[in-house]
Order: sequence, then C-alpha cells, then structure tokens
Amino acid sequence: MPIFKIVTFLLSLWLAAAAVSAASAQVRIALVVGNGAYASVPQLDNPVSDATLIAASLEQSGFEVTLRTDTSQVMLKRAIAQFGRDLRAAGPEATGLFYYAGHGVQSFGTNYMIPVDVELTDAADLDLVAIEAQSVLRQMNSARNRTNIVILDACRNNPFENVQDMDDNGLAEMKSPTGTFLSYSTAPGAVALDGLDGNSPFSAALASAISSPGVPIEQMFKQVRNAVLKTTNGMQTPWDASSLTADFYFVQAEVQSGAEIADAQLWQSLNQTRDPVQIMLFLRAYPDSAFVDEARALLAQIMQKELSGGAGSGTAAAPVVAVPAPPPILAPADRERELIGLAQASGEIVDYQAYLAAFPDGAYAELARFEISVIEQKAASQAAAVAATPSTVATEPDSTQTATAPAAPAGPGAGQVINFDTVLTFGAPEIVGKTIADVVKLTPLFAPVEGLPEAFWKTKTCANCHAWTREALCDQGKFYLGMNNQRALSKEHPLGGTFKQSLKRWADGGCS
Repeated sequence: MPIFKIVTFLLSLWLAAAAVSAASAQVRIALVVGNGAYASVPQLDNPVSDATLIAASLEQSGFEVTLRTDTSQVMLKRAIAQFGRDLRAAGPEATGLFYYAGHGVQSFGTNYMIPVDVELTDAADLDLVAIEAQSVLRQMNSARNRTNIVILDACRNNPFENVQDMDDNGLAEMKSPTGTFLSYSTAPGAVALDGLDGNSPFSAALASAISSPGVPIEQMFKQVRNAVLKTTNGMQTPWDASSLTADFYFVQAEVQSGAEIADAQLWQSLNQTRDPVQIMLFLRAYPDSAFVDEARALLAQIMQKELSGGAGSGTAAAPVVAVPAPPPILAPADRERELIGLAQASGEIVDYQAYLAAFPDGAYAELARFEISVIEQKAASQAAAVAATPSTVATEPDSTQTATAPAAPAGPGAGQVINFDTVLTFGAPEIVGKTIADVVKLTPLFAPVEGLPEAFWKTKTCANCHAWTREALCDQGKFYLGMNNQRALSKEHPLGGTFKQSLKRWADGGCS
C-alpha cells in the first residue's frame, strides 16, 4: 500500500471525525405541524400521525423538535414566530426545518396553510384566515443561518370547492432564499394522497429515509420520490428544489477506524486479483476481519470453477486429474507474492524484512514497511508498559547485572542434515519416511483455511495451491532460517508445523 494512501486514509479518518464532531456541535431546530381536525372543511385522517412520525424521526437525527397539532390560526402564527426567534438565537451555523401536513391551497401563485378554525366564504379573505407559507421562509431568512429545510405535505384536495375563484389545485412552486431546500409531497399544481394506512405515502417514505446514514439530502429525497412513485403506482411524484450551499446529512455516515479502513483496502486489492493463494493467506493472517465470510465465499467460487475445469452453466464438469501437471517455474512476480503472503501469514517482522531484502522496490514494499513500523510501535509500547510496572518479586536480580539468556530449544530432529531427497525422521506420521520432494505431493493434513469444504482440499496436493518448485521451497526455507521466533516456526502448516523446521534445515545446508 503506497505511503501516500496510508496518509490519505488517516487524513480522511480525521476529517470524518471532525465532521461528526462539528455536526454534533451545530444546533438543529425543527417546527413540525399537523392539522387534521378541521371544523368547517373536510377533515383529514393522517396529518397528526404524519407530524408525530416525522417529529420522532427528526429527534432521532439530532433535531430539537417543537410539535404542534390541530393548530388554530393564532396558534400557528405564534409557533412560526417562536421558531424564527429560536433560529436567530442559535446562530449562523444552525439548521432550521419546518414540516407541515394538512390542508394547503394556492391563490394567485401564493401558497397558504390552512388552520383548523378556518372559515372562508370569499376568496378575497383567504390571506386573512389562512397562513402564507412564505411567512416561514421570511423567518428563516431573517436568521441568516446557513441551512434551512421546508417540507410541505399539504397538496391534498381543495377544501374550498364551494368558494368561487378557489379552483386551483395543489400548491405553487415558491421562491426561496439561498441556503434553502424546499420539498413538496407532489408536483406543483398536482394533488397528493392522504393515505390509507395511518400515514400519507410521502410522510411514510420520508420517515424511513431520514434514518439512512451518510446520504446527502438531495439523494435522500430522490429515494423518497422513488418510494412514493412505487407506492402510488405513479400517481404522485414528490417535488423538490434546492439552493443549498453546503452538504447536509440527516444522519452522518458511520466513521470507520484506521484498522477497518486498512482492512477494507487490503481485501479490495486481494478481491481484484482473485488469486486463491492470496485469499487463503488473507484468511489465515486476518481471521477476525469483517471480510472473512466474503473471502471464504469467493475462495469457494474460484476453487469450484477450477475443479470444474472452468465450465459454465449447463456444461458438464471436467474430471479432476489425479496427478497434477508439473507446476510452472515461478516468475519474479509470483515469488514476490509468495513472499509477502508468507509475511502476512506469520505476522513476524523478520518475514517482512526478508521480503524487503528481496524486493526493496516491489509492489508491496510500502505495505511491508508500514507493517514493520506497526510491529515496532507495538513492541515499544509493550516494553514501555513492562518498564512502568513496579516489580513485586523480592528476589529479582540486580538490573545492572548481565543475565545469560537460556539456550533456545534444539527442536525436533536436531543435528540431522537434510537434503531435498533426504528421508525425514521427524514430524507428522504422514511425512516421516518421505523426502521433501515426496511431501509436497501429499494431500494437506487438514483444511488450509478453517471452514474450507473438504471437496476443495481433501484429495488434492498442496502443490495445487502453491507453485512449489524446488526454487520456491528453498526461498521459503531461507525465510524460516532467518526466524529466531520459535512461535512463528511452530505455527500450524497444512503439512504439519514441523515441516517448516525441515525446510529450514534444508536451507541451512544450502538447499542441496
């Protein structure tokens, strides 16, 4: 992984965290109104439940919500005036949101919200008994805050059909100041549905979409539009207009840790290669990764394709050849991948150093250096923690005295000189009495990767998974030779943990 990508990851992580912190510090204020219990015009069943639903969704996304239901003209005017005062007091970084569900009409291009105590006999009196929707925008504009949102689910049927000159359907498109997002439950001039299931189609879709993390407001309302079109069989098309100058999210995206980002980047690179060896090594080295299930599924798919001879659907699978063809000689790129795979599998610093010694400018050089720095930092932290811990052992020797380290265990088969054709005298019963040349043709003793179906490995040779030429095996032995960490050398291997020791002894003798 190039170093600039690592820096980019860390920078993006810091910026995301800063964005979440800033979002939490910004004030979000909402006024939510639902009018349904009208006295002199047809009542509406769902606006109150719509307003209650939206208020709850907004509170969960960080808004300070004022909910008003079945408001009279005086109540609605007072609520809008207080909303404006709250916005002005919150400062320029605040976000204001106004939601209205209920009867709404237009007259001479002006939109009006209808209070529940409305009485109208002459169209000329409309502005005296109703509330201009534009009055909300004036309050928002006076606050000079950066982001304002107005949502009108008020495009239902005209409640004044018997009043002369009140025959306009739906609402008119409004002009708004910069920094405003306007949403209508249906297109200008059209009529929206009140809904039959306790909520209007628009409000139900909106409440569901608000909880989606990391979705910008423009994209979120597009999702709402598609949901309403589907619910109403194309009869209702929500409409919106935006003059926002900054991104707005109802719910911020979840922030990944640095380890999660690096894990995702590594898996993405391996996923693109579709190399079964690298995927196996990934599963061994990162058993707790979030991508383990995906990696196993991809490995099973690749192995199944190889076992069937690459046959497509409807084509009989080719029989598996009992004796595999001689593996090709490893090209430099293949050896490089094998070496970084060994380092990832062991997680030991000596393996990454061995890779860099062979490929100082290789494709994985930056990744190897990064892993080495992480291992060194962990070791330094552990050493500091140990040094900071007070000793409780009275008989501990003086720290100024030089202690002699105990000799490392000789290990199995100590003293045996191993050549490529030497019969092995230690290890699993399956490899004792065989040469290295014989052993690599054996079937694995257990699944190379936990959970891998037996059909993929039980009757196969290890050479099917690795390009195990004599040269490649010698390379492996040399890396094991450089290991002083007995734990890494004793880690399990598909042919038994002690097979690593055999390769190490063989490399110690010059791979003869």
